[in-house]
Amino acid sequence: MSAQAVLDRGTRVGELACTYVPGGQLIDLPHNAFEQRIAATRALLDRGTPVIYEASFSVDGVYAAVDILERKRGRWHLVEVKSSTKVKEENLPDVAIQMHVLRRCGVDVSRAELMHLNRECAYPNLEDLFVREDVTAEAEVLQATLPGEIRAQLSMLSGDLPDIAPGPHCFTPRECPFYGRCSAVLPPHHVSTLYRVRQKGAEFVDRGLETIDQLPAGSLTPVQARQQRAVRSGALIVESGLARALRAFREPLAFLDFETVGLAIPVWDGCHPYDSVPVQFSVHYLAADGSTRHEEWIADGPDDPRSGLAGRLVEACRGAEIIVAYNAGFERGAIQLLAAGVPELAGELDSIATRLVDLLPVVRDHVYHPEFGGSFSLKRVLPALVPGPGYEDSEVAEGGAASAELERLMFHSDDMSEEEKASRRSALLHYCALDTMGLVRLLQRLRALAGVD
Repeated sequence: MSAQAVLDRGTRVGELACTYVPGGQLIDLPHNAFEQRIAATRALLDRGTPVIYEASFSVDGVYAAVDILERKRGRWHLVEVKSSTKVKEENLPDVAIQMHVLRRCGVDVSRAELMHLNRECAYPNLEDLFVREDVTAEAEVLQATLPGEIRAQLSMLSGDLPDIAPGPHCFTPRECPFYGRCSAVLPPHHVSTLYRVRQKGAEFVDRGLETIDQLPAGSLTPVQARQQRAVRSGALIVESGLARALRAFREPLAFLDFETVGLAIPVWDGCHPYDSVPVQFSVHYLAADGSTRHEEWIADGPDDPRSGLAGRLVEACRGAEIIVAYNAGFERGAIQLLAAGVPELAGELDSIATRLVDLLPVVRDHVYHPEFGGSFSLKRVLPALVPGPGYEDSEVAEGGAASAELERLMFHSDDMSEEEKASRRSALLHYCALDTMGLVRLLQRLRALAGVD
């Protein structure tokens, strides 16, 4: 999902959260109007306003905007709103620094809370959509170290660009947006591209082992060892067990891919925050005679899409003995959500789920190409094994972008022209079809590599 989509989602959750703490005043000024926001906040504090949304403060070069500031018995409760479904470790410094700034500004903060979404909440009853958790003790513990941390951060920001080698820290607590720039200087097949290397990558670098071909074989898993063999030889590696693994894939076959939306605030009966609800599918059907047909469906507008999608899906998969997916756990979960929302088709949907066979482990356990780069995603596997029409020419090129585009098309298309809507819809259909046609081509390529029909 794009950074802007994540920000927009957080904004919507934050705005809704304020309605669960009613009776307040919003500092409704541009986010970068710092002095005006601070002055407006001070005026509301002096006036005795019981709740302030987006209260703003600054001290010692540090600016803080508090999502909800609530007066209780003459003291203040600080409430930080998150669009996640639990308190995360990285949230605590955020709360702690707000507490520090407010206290330095003379605001008597007695309690700090994290207000987050409740995964147990189900539409249409949204009374318990939010959970407020007391994190005062955790924020208090951090107060002693904050002045030093603030000085270090201000020094870093005023200094030169840091010269630090890429490593696991680039992905904690989430991927750094500048990772692509920093990793561009790494040599080909750097140890950071080893399959599921995790923290061991830093250990290898500390030992002077920069590239995969340098690693001692005894330290590698079977998949990693296969990757190393491919890197050293510069060629595709195919294991002898591939033919046996492909026996399960016998026509008639249906190749299935879903695209989903995971709404933070549910809008359809029985749905919870972040349920990955399927709103689009593509099916390529491969008959016993080798002929193919393509079926597809995409939601149109904000109405509940599950019934319409489920009916079309059942028909698209009818007659297939095996339903092929890539990372089939995702498709299985989507089908389970469909079955719960469309109980009249639950039996037929469950039948589709039981016929799912995953092609990903077949690739992972038997094949490795140096161009995989440590990943078994379709976006890396297909260009290496079956070059041809691919994602590079597609307006939508990965699942997160597809989900964001679908959500925008279904719920936020008022600012789009009819031409733009049609273009977005066409791009999404093309992207989903690329996935299932890619699976057809991938299976054919694997059969050729294994020497089977």
